[in-house]
Amino acid sequence: MRLHFDCFSGVSGDMILGSLVDVGLPFNRLVRGLKALPVEGFRLRRSAVMRGALAATKVDVDITKGFGTPLTVAQIRRILNKSTLPTPVKEKSQAVFDLLAQAEGKAHRVDPHHVHFHEVGVIDSFVDVVGGVLGLHLLGADRITASPINVGSGTVQSAHGSLPVPGPAVAALAAGLPIYVDGPARELATPTGVALLKTMAQEFRGLPPMQVRNVGYGAGTADPHHWPNVLRVFVGDEEPDSQASSDTIVELQTNIDDLNPQVYESVFEQVFAAGALDATLTPVTMKKGRPGIVLSVLVPREKVEPVLGIVFAETTALGIRLADVRRRILPRRFETVSLRGGLVRIKLGMAKAGRTKAAPEYEDCRRIAERTGRPVKDILEEAVVAYRQGVSEKAKVRRTK
Repeated sequence: MRLHFDCFSGVSGDMILGSLVDVGLPFNRLVRGLKALPVEGFRLRRSAVMRGALAATKVDVDITKGFGTPLTVAQIRRILNKSTLPTPVKEKSQAVFDLLAQAEGKAHRVDPHHVHFHEVGVIDSFVDVVGGVLGLHLLGADRITASPINVGSGTVQSAHGSLPVPGPAVAALAAGLPIYVDGPARELATPTGVALLKTMAQEFRGLPPMQVRNVGYGAGTADPHHWPNVLRVFVGDEEPDSQASSDTIVELQTNIDDLNPQVYESVFEQVFAAGALDATLTPVTMKKGRPGIVLSVLVPREKVEPVLGIVFAETTALGIRLADVRRRILPRRFETVSLRGGLVRIKLGMAKAGRTKAAPEYEDCRRIAERTGRPVKDILEEAVVAYRQGVSEKAKVRRTK
């Protein structure tokens, strides 16, 4: 099952809980599941509310008793370990609190292990975090995505005075995530909500191709005028005719007409070492009829700056174009075949209808060719034959069982 969070009005822990209940998570199962926490002093309450023109579910955590002293990350880990929650829920919940501690530590310049979760509202954080992770577990979501996050704008009041939105913790958590500003001048994304999505979502993107089964709305506490303060969630199934996942990468491109061609080999080696996914050279005719080269490099978002630095330092480029590029990717895995002279990894792409694309890893074949003195093309062909024979033998074994 695929689940997609639409964060057009930001995200918070209670909005995630509300959206999951609204989209079909049985409220009673959530309440029973949270009883596995060795924590007292709270109860869950749900209500139907309106936010702007949208009907939504609001889930509140009513606190009757808080913790006596502030909690550290180590104490939170012990509480989770003592619980009878499913192991994946414990691990993911702890990962969220670790992220929160790192963000708070970065914001206040202290070691994350020394971060204390103060105020009575730490129970809110416990329930929001564990409830969100548990809710996704109970729904059986096997692929979770989220849109870019609207973080809000303006200022917010804290114990330390007025702070800009997003606050320091959200700003730290937002590293590597797509964020933007829209709507009323107020805080729309909380540290708990952003940390939950950063831990649980496999990808941040627009609404992916899916067959939607249900749509839910989780209400935030604030109800700004003329603005629907809700988190929308889509639940559905991946398109049956598409096994490919998708993501967004960055294409770096620059035109060059004055670089010694021998330098490109070094440029390619360095950009690949820095994390580039692919690099190409395309001959073009530039202004005034001069022959030139377009250098294109595909890079994951988080690797853009190191690769940019290499291209600027190692080429004559004075400017580099950057563009987001969406790509579709077949599920892939590796198998290994044994040949005379060594092992060769076979990269497998899983197409629809059970079809598989198989390609030997060139570097493995090249090393065998160097050791044996045989042509690389022969090793490549032999690896494909060995893989196909292995598939055929496995099929025979299955038929005889």
